[in-house]
Amino acid sequence: MTSAPSRPLFSGANRVRIAQVLVLTLVLVVLVPGRSSAGANLLANGGLEAVDSTGFPLCWEKSGWGDSTHTFEVSHAAPHGGANAMKVTVAAISNGDRKAMMLENPSCAPNVTPGHQYDASAWYKSTTANTVMTIFRHDVAQGWTYWTDLATLPVANAWTKKTVRTPVVPPGTDQIAWGITIYGVGILETDDYTLIDATEDTPGTTCSAGAACTKGAWQVMPFNSPVRAIHTVVLKNGDVLLVAGSGNDPDAFAQGTFKTSVYHPRTGTFTAVATPADLFCSGHVQLSDGRVLIMGGNKDYPAADASHGYKGLKDSYIFDPATSAYTKVNDMSAGSWYPSATVMGNGDVISLGGLGEDSSGTVATQYFNAAQQRWLSLGETKQTWNFWGLYPSMILMQDGRLFYSGSHVFGNGTPGTGASIYNYGTEAITPVGGLQRKDERDQSMSVLLPPAQDQRVLTIGGGNIDSNPDANRLTDIIDLKQANPVYQPGPLLPSGTMTGGVPQTATQGKMYVSTVLLPDGKVFETGGGLHNRADPVYEASMFDPVTSTFNAGMATDPVPRTYHSSAFLLPDGRVMAVGDNPGDGSFDMRISVYSPPYLFKGSRPQITSLSGTQWAYGSTNTIKVDEPITRAALIRPEAVTHSSDPNQRFVDLPMTVNGTTIGLNLTSNPNLAPPGWYMLFALGTNGVPSVAEWVHVG
Repeated sequence: MTSAPSRPLFSGANRVRIAQVLVLTLVLVVLVPGRSSAGANLLANGGLEAVDSTGFPLCWEKSGWGDSTHTFEVSHAAPHGGANAMKVTVAAISNGDRKAMMLENPSCAPNVTPGHQYDASAWYKSTTANTVMTIFRHDVAQGWTYWTDLATLPVANAWTKKTVRTPVVPPGTDQIAWGITIYGVGILETDDYTLIDATEDTPGTTCSAGAACTKGAWQVMPFNSPVRAIHTVVLKNGDVLLVAGSGNDPDAFAQGTFKTSVYHPRTGTFTAVATPADLFCSGHVQLSDGRVLIMGGNKDYPAADASHGYKGLKDSYIFDPATSAYTKVNDMSAGSWYPSATVMGNGDVISLGGLGEDSSGTVATQYFNAAQQRWLSLGETKQTWNFWGLYPSMILMQDGRLFYSGSHVFGNGTPGTGASIYNYGTEAITPVGGLQRKDERDQSMSVLLPPAQDQRVLTIGGGNIDSNPDANRLTDIIDLKQANPVYQPGPLLPSGTMTGGVPQTATQGKMYVSTVLLPDGKVFETGGGLHNRADPVYEASMFDPVTSTFNAGMATDPVPRTYHSSAFLLPDGRVMAVGDNPGDGSFDMRISVYSPPYLFKGSRPQITSLSGTQWAYGSTNTIKVDEPITRAALIRPEAVTHSSDPNQRFVDLPMTVNGTTIGLNLTSNPNLAPPGWYMLFALGTNGVPSVAEWVHVG
């Protein structure tokens, strides 16, 4: 009754050794299945909802061997859950079997740990007793091989759940794949597969996933981005807006080929969006209602005769996640190529810097009035006529002023101290000292450290586009609560140069760096390059705001991420990375997803209910959780490009605890949490965050 594989197994040359993981690899889906007492579902697309271009579930395949008359189909008639179930009909059979199996490849088959046991479950209906749960394993020395039949399934006319615990996983096994086999005449329907680690951790330990416990783990998706993702915005529904415009491709610009796509992590699919103008190198920010304001873009590429450089558009649009469409608003008062975009405490937006329609620097302050849904004219806007550079990082402070951190793009020879505080109301600009090598901070990144209430900003790395030295390892930290704040040197970035596992003193800094605020209050630093559009640096590290130190040696993205790359937080607590546009004009379309170490440390708390999703400033909002938590926070979804997202912030929520009923106290200061949609995370006592719930502030 055992089943033979129906296709060639992986050869030794093609074996891929994946770090052992104990949580869902989530190759296709951001959706984290419901947790059980033993842990998280390890299967990608266990609910069968994500499908490929033929309509068959992703990460599953039509399999079997022998001589039979059979059909495979995806049934939509009363599946157990969702919209899809798999149906196999065998009308006649001489020998062999048929089975809908999960794919035996590194991206889809779940990772397992030797010595552990796993509970394999599926819901099924069957007209024949000639069915069996069949399991294969991947041996790191021998490749894929049949392991065992777990159980025979009796006839079931209604949906029935079957759960079987595997034998102990043998040494040398890093992945398993399984499905339900039919080897007689009849009909078999299956749905909602799960695989859960049933092994209790050894007392005194918190993680049994090997290196992933401290380093985390990366996974490269089995599909590419359909567009050059120059700009990425996490939308209020959990989808991701990927904006290319012409994508740094002059031929596409000449042809009027402008692209946008929306990535749907729950299904692993993309939706193309009609793009009205070349939004390449525009600015963008979420408005308070969750729509995305996009300002400026590319009016023209540099002329071959050097008569002009890049030109900025005046055009401005709003992208609505509900309709996946752009709507034009009135033009800006000046062209804007590489403009800043900062949301204020009242929901309005300020845009500064960039290049204008004539390729010169834009000195106008441009102000979007959210109530009127329009850009104010120059005469209606307070002006300093100061040039702030390209993509100047302008971070909203708790008193409503803006902190220009000194992070920028192409900002060679910037006058003054390189950083300052700008008061829109009084038009005052106050220099801020202490920024190290201010003229070598091109494509550095600045971030308001967790929690926003502490008002500390970290600036990381950078280089110089013109002189092109080695990118630096510098970091600078400033406390904006001080009466006269000044940058102080922070710890050097980990060098990324290793000999025998020991960090060396050789300089290996990075420009094009990405920093991502995580739900546990740490900052993940990844990607970058040593030189302008060249020499990727793969090192990644974790910054702890409490100790102001880096934890080096995080798992590294196997895809280079330099110019035109982005990394950002997903609602399930993972980090997604896209893009790489080196000097030869190529563009890497691969997508990577990072699971931080906290996802390998046990079960996740669940927010089981909220008193409401509309949160007023100064209010206390009640949630219920299924286990004790130690912290809760709001994280603003990212809108990032060119190592810049000045609106990224982590807002602490002081808690009033009554068992698993928690009161969360929201700040009364809208400058700390500007109005809009936020991801609400709860942190378990084991340091593992919940999947985010979406709440609206304001």
